[in-house]
Amino acid sequence: MSSRPIRFHFRDEIVSVAGVSPTRTLLQWLREDCRATGTKEGCNEGDCGACTVVVGERDDAAPDGLRLSAVNACIQFLPTLDGKALFTVEDLAQGESLHPVQQAMVDCHGSQCGFCTPGIVMSLWADYEAHPAPPSHAETAQVLSGNLCRCTGYRPILDAAAQARELPRVTLDRAPIRAALDTLATGPVLDYQHAAQRFRAPRSIPELCEALAATPTARLLAGSTDVGLWVTKQMRTLDDLIYLGAVAELKTIAEAEGELIIGAGATLNDAFTALTAQRPEWRELAERFASVPIRNAGTLGGNVANGSPIGDSMPGLIALGARVRLQSSAGVRELPLEDFYLAYQKTALAPGEFVAALVVPRSPALFRTWKLSKRIDQDISAVCAAFALQLDGTRIQSARIAFGGMAATPKRALACEAALSGQEWNRATLAAARAALDSDYAPLSDMRATDAYRRQGARNLLARLWAETGADAPAAPVRITEVSA
Repeated sequence: MSSRPIRFHFRDEIVSVAGVSPTRTLLQWLREDCRATGTKEGCNEGDCGACTVVVGERDDAAPDGLRLSAVNACIQFLPTLDGKALFTVEDLAQGESLHPVQQAMVDCHGSQCGFCTPGIVMSLWADYEAHPAPPSHAETAQVLSGNLCRCTGYRPILDAAAQARELPRVTLDRAPIRAALDTLATGPVLDYQHAAQRFRAPRSIPELCEALAATPTARLLAGSTDVGLWVTKQMRTLDDLIYLGAVAELKTIAEAEGELIIGAGATLNDAFTALTAQRPEWRELAERFASVPIRNAGTLGGNVANGSPIGDSMPGLIALGARVRLQSSAGVRELPLEDFYLAYQKTALAPGEFVAALVVPRSPALFRTWKLSKRIDQDISAVCAAFALQLDGTRIQSARIAFGGMAATPKRALACEAALSGQEWNRATLAAARAALDSDYAPLSDMRATDAYRRQGARNLLARLWAETGADAPAAPVRITEVSA
């Protein structure tokens, strides 16, 4: 790998950046170096959406080969933009004419103080480019799940999203941008150094194995949705980063022999799309997992490798019997996902090894996964549950149950599973299984929930499973958000 500047497409030209820390965020570069102050700094941790920008990447499956994704600039390190295209709120208007999304926001009175407005506009613009048809309020609410507005209220903003489609359509000319990105892709692999810091972006698995074998203590970086906060909130210095986002092989999603193989570099949005296509029961969790900009940047492999006890993807994957595929210069190995977690934020990864993929069997089991949190959108779970029951009529042949937020790691509920297996799926079995949960976990009390709340929540989620699937269950499920006068 040869050293060179960071290069990306920005405002109709290729920009080269050198002489800055590799952990300088895109937001810092925009506001402080470019004076592009339309992009705002709010929470500086990817929660409020004031810093939302849109990033374009090469993708042959996207229109004109260019995928557009809204992301949070505050937690994206500048070198992760290498080889991509960047769009900010200043880029939308043409001369004196506002973009239809901007004009609709004006016409619908969608802005008051205006601080959050640029980020909202960028999220709406990404959706406008992807979906020409007018969206429903529910669809726009999902698009804006990562954009907070403290004073306007969301109703006029939801109206603006639909009204923008009624104005004469204005779309991005993607072809020249894709051509510029193709040219950038022919350049040398990025090996960027500044002072004592180094940022490497290998483009293949062999290059990744070589880089990690040479520096096994290097920090692997994927979507930056967690590691970014180490810098912006914990003020940590990261000296050696190896970026996974340029390795195309890690982004593949495929089916083989009845199993879904999700590359560790696949974004959370792409991963959940594939999981939901296989099992629609993933949908509710997928929609509540962080926000659209976080899911556009973060990866399923990163969520798994992070080792957090409250990673929302892991209980469902464990319940379905998923395996984690680990790779290094020494070869490839697989192990059940529940065996990957050894202790609090400690995994079975060996030095020089990385998560390459998740392998999810096509299980015939009845499956559900849900989370409990203080708000619907973009909140960390107090409890996350997943249930997979193999039924023979009304008899439970076997059960796999996993919870997050109940222990130091995502963990199976073995006593609860034993209370269910071989039993009729009825109220008596439910009562026994609920009681067994108390012996499976000894949760902590923290700022998100008490021990008692977590225990009760876990029992109630098991009751919800019975209410939706039990032979003498009361009724078909109804979500509270679907209840109206």
